[in-house]
Amino acid sequence: MGLIGAADARVVGVVSQPDRHSGRGMKLLPSPVKQAALDHGIDVITPSALRGDHEALAWLRDKQPDVLVVVAFGMLLPKTWLDAPAHGAVNVHASLLPRWRGAAPIERAILAGDTETGVCIMNMEEGLDTGAVFAQASLPIVEDTTAGGLREALASQGAEQLLLTLPGIVDGSLTAKPQKDELATYAGKLSNSERCIDWALPAAQIDRVVRAFAPSPAARTRLHGKWVKVLSGEAVGEATSVEIGAIDQSHGSIDVCCGKGVYRILRLQPEGKKPMTATDFARGMQASVLDRFDSPDEFDR
Repeated sequence: MGLIGAADARVVGVVSQPDRHSGRGMKLLPSPVKQAALDHGIDVITPSALRGDHEALAWLRDKQPDVLVVVAFGMLLPKTWLDAPAHGAVNVHASLLPRWRGAAPIERAILAGDTETGVCIMNMEEGLDTGAVFAQASLPIVEDTTAGGLREALASQGAEQLLLTLPGIVDGSLTAKPQKDELATYAGKLSNSERCIDWALPAAQIDRVVRAFAPSPAARTRLHGKWVKVLSGEAVGEATSVEIGAIDQSHGSIDVCCGKGVYRILRLQPEGKKPMTATDFARGMQASVLDRFDSPDEFDR
């Protein structure tokens, strides 16, 4: 947020999530956004909540920002915050609104089999991603697109669109276009159970699950009661077995019989071990053990 005239916008302050415990030593670490602000000598605050925090609101008003820019903040902004900047608040949202309003638009687009997504620069209001859209840009979702790769691409695209859009928002030359609410879909938070692979699904759908959770926290399955993260793979051919979850190694890979077709695992991570290729994993396992992945009703989720 700050004085916007062109691409050399002046950031007068940053609001970030509180420090979190992270890593093996569970050290208290700042968010990347906070660290970047500190590195550039920008004033930063980290409130645990915005509603009812009068000191944080006073800090915001004291900055007298032209625009409040919100990107993946993770907290709802009360009306007092939305009204504080001279030209309101804008959000960089990672979907082509009104499709995929909500918390997990990137993952939901991949899970649904969408062929494209993008970013929107939208005016913020109290509703959930319901504000009018100033600008948008699209990106294709192809057969090897992962959530991690898409997130990076959309972050770059969103920054570019933001710099192009802000001057017009401030000088009033850019008009936001209302969304068509009747076309809205919602990207609800992802549940841990959605990571669990149901081998009774078609291989193409399983592939979307793997890509939607890649690289982290990763889709997962179980082999004789132990978790295995599936990091990458592809849908291939027809099943050689009628047993759902059965593993075929005849092609030198780990091919799993699905409800329709075969899913070939390329990289995985056994419980308590480092990521490895499926070939290396199979080489270290006895054939009697590497026979069938557990079905979801056998999972202890």
